Amino acid sequence: MSLTVFLIVIFAAVLHATWNAVVKGSTDKLIGMTAIVLGHMIPASIALMFVPLPPMDSWPYLLAGVVFHFGYQLALLSSYRIGDFTHVYPIARGTGPLLVTLVSVLFLGVRLSSLELIAVGLIVVGILSLAIVRQKDGSRNPKAALMAITTGVFIAGYSLLDGLGARIAGSAVGFISTLMILNGLIFAGYIFLTSRTVLSKVVTEAKFVAIGGGFASYLAFVLVVWAFTQAPIPLVTALRETSIVFALMIGVFFFKEQLDLVKLASTCMTLIGAGLLRFGKMLT
Repeated sequence: MSLTVFLIVIFAAVLHATWNAVVKGSTDKLIGMTAIVLGHMIPASIALMFVPLPPMDSWPYLLAGVVFHFGYQLALLSSYRIGDFTHVYPIARGTGPLLVTLVSVLFLGVRLSSLELIAVGLIVVGILSLAIVRQKDGSRNPKAALMAITTGVFIAGYSLLDGLGARIAGSAVGFISTLMILNGLIFAGYIFLTSRTVLSKVVTEAKFVAIGGGFASYLAFVLVVWAFTQAPIPLVTALRETSIVFALMIGVFFFKEQLDLVKLASTCMTLIGAGLLRFGKMLT
């Protein structure tokens, strides 16, 4: 993995943790999530003025990706309603790269070196180890953990579909922008049918979340999907999940969530794994 790709994915990880924190910190998380998803459509529409639409042979991946993104958004929203940010987020983000790596190596013919597999393993174990952390009241929350794992399944699905589809499309920006617009329309339709007052509240109460958070989330996805076309999808997916480090900082400093030795050890393990992805070849 080149230094350019490495730094871009790390930047995307910062953006990703930030918009997740925006949703978690919203008084009404449904309004926050809706604002982010609809906010995607603004930069996506502008981008499509300058890049071509995806070719037809990439549309099966695009449409399947829309389904997985929609499922991810609903599962993530449910997770944040019932669990702590520093509990739910790590489990969801750790499950994704584990599944992506397994599917890529076992079924898609992707070959990774032993050191790369170790790096991915360290990142995944470092993230998933946070599942043993108790909630603020000292209790376990198996329901939140199960929902977070479900979210991780959707993350794995859309990561593979986005990466393969963007490669076929030949334009990461065109592919993900089209996907974001379709996803936004479907999500808006779902909200209209289930909680239609939320749409008006996004305009009156969360327009800045839609603009700022939507742009940050859109840019994070664009950067990662571009990276999928430059490096193996499992490595990019694992590196993106170093966003847990930034999510941990946000959870501790802004949400006043507890910081303990388990979280610190998990963070260190994740960072070591990320370092191996970038500098591992120098050690061989």
